Formats: sequence, C-alpha cells, structure tokens
Amino acid sequence: MSEKRMKTALVTGATRGIGFGIVEALLKEGFQVTGVGTRPADSYPEFSKLLAENEGRLCFVQGNIANDSDRKNAVAAAVGNFGRIDLLVNNAGVAPKVRADLLEQTEESMDRLYEINTKGTFFMAQETAKVMVAQEPLDGLRGTIINVSSVSATVVSTNRADYCISKASISMITKLLASRLASEQILVYEIQPGIIRSDMTSGVQEKYDKLFEDGIALIKRWGTPEDIGNAVCVLAEGRLQYTTGQVLYLDGGMTIQQL
Repeated sequence: MSEKRMKTALVTGATRGIGFGIVEALLKEGFQVTGVGTRPADSYPEFSKLLAENEGRLCFVQGNIANDSDRKNAVAAAVGNFGRIDLLVNNAGVAPKVRADLLEQTEESMDRLYEINTKGTFFMAQETAKVMVAQEPLDGLRGTIINVSSVSATVVSTNRADYCISKASISMITKLLASRLASEQILVYEIQPGIIRSDMTSGVQEKYDKLFEDGIALIKRWGTPEDIGNAVCVLAEGRLQYTTGQVLYLDGGMTIQQL
C-alpha cells in the first residue's frame, strides 16, 4: 500500500501576523509549506524559530508580490522545494502608511496598495494556477487558491479609501479565478477577516477594544491569526469540493445587519 502523499502550500506574507498563523496551522495539518516574506528570514524571530523547528517541511523565499520576477521566483521555489503546489494562500497585503480622509487621498498611496494588494494578488494567483493546471490531481483536485482580503472589501472606511478599494478588488479576482479554473479541478475562495490582533492593528488597539465593548461584533473579542489559520485548513483539506468562489467571513459576526 502506497504512502499518502503530503500536500504542499505556498503562503505569501507568511512571516508575521495572519500569514504566520496560517503557516503554523498548515504545518499542524501536515502540509509542506513555502513561505514568502519581503525581508530576509532572520528579520522575523518567530518565523525563524518555526523554520528551524520544521526543517524539510517549511522553506522560505524572499520576495515582494508586487514584483513580477519575485512572484515567478516564489512559485518556482515552491515547486523546487516540494514538487508541486496544492494550495496557494494569497495573504500578502499592506495597509496605508497614513489614514487620510477621502478628500485627501493621495495617488501615491493608492498606487502602492494597488501594486501589492490588487495586482500582486492577481498575478501571484495567475502564476500559481499555471503550475496547478499542469500537475496531476491529488484527492480529486489540482489545487486550491485562497485569497485573503478583509471586511473592508464591503465595509466603508472613508479614511482608508485606498485600502477598501484594493480589498474589494480581491472579491472580483476570486470570482474570476473561480469561474476560469473550476473546469481545471482548481477551487478558489476568499477569506474576509474582521478585526484581527496583529502588528497591522497594534496602533489602533485602544480604539477597537472600545468598539468591542460597545458591541461592534457579536463575538466580543479580537480575532486572531490562529482563527484565520484554522479557516484556511478547513478550505484546504479538500472536503468541500462542491463549492468554489465563496467568501468565508471571519469577523465575529461584525457584518451581520441587525434591527
């Protein structure tokens, strides 16, 4: 009897915050993982420790998904490391450096968020999908793509127009990919995190602590990177093969409309 093949994943923005939680969860589920980060691995102490503890199962490649050659290098490295890519988690993204009123929004900030959050996400998925289409199915699938966006894809913040627009674009990217790739045995999903405790939200902790107290979400706590990682594993395990293009809201019930 042949040994069951270990699945492989490529995770962008893997070295901290939500991405780090995703990598941890996938390793626990038995995946082999290639993580992508913009700086050298030793710039991220927690990730470096995880890398050392999972030698042979976790690999790192430095790159910025806004850059075409970096995207191609990351995909090639993932295939070189483990032979195939069963799962892409398109998690890398940035917030605006300055939260500016809609009427003060700058083109420079819009361009930066578009390059990474929108264009980078799309072309990383495109590059990975080409690999997935060419590989043999495993457990009925050639691959799964999960795009991590935000509740800001639908919830308006007039002091973060650039961010909201860049994340809303990911919703359409997900639908387009799902439509094109279903016939290739590749499933595509979107995860919309709500308020997640990470370095990206550390500067607004007091604000959101108060909002949770006031009932901004039905589940009155911060979300965690572990919450996102667990959700990725649910979608990645391949047991929902009659679904594609769906959105999974991980926001503690924040976006449920109530009277």
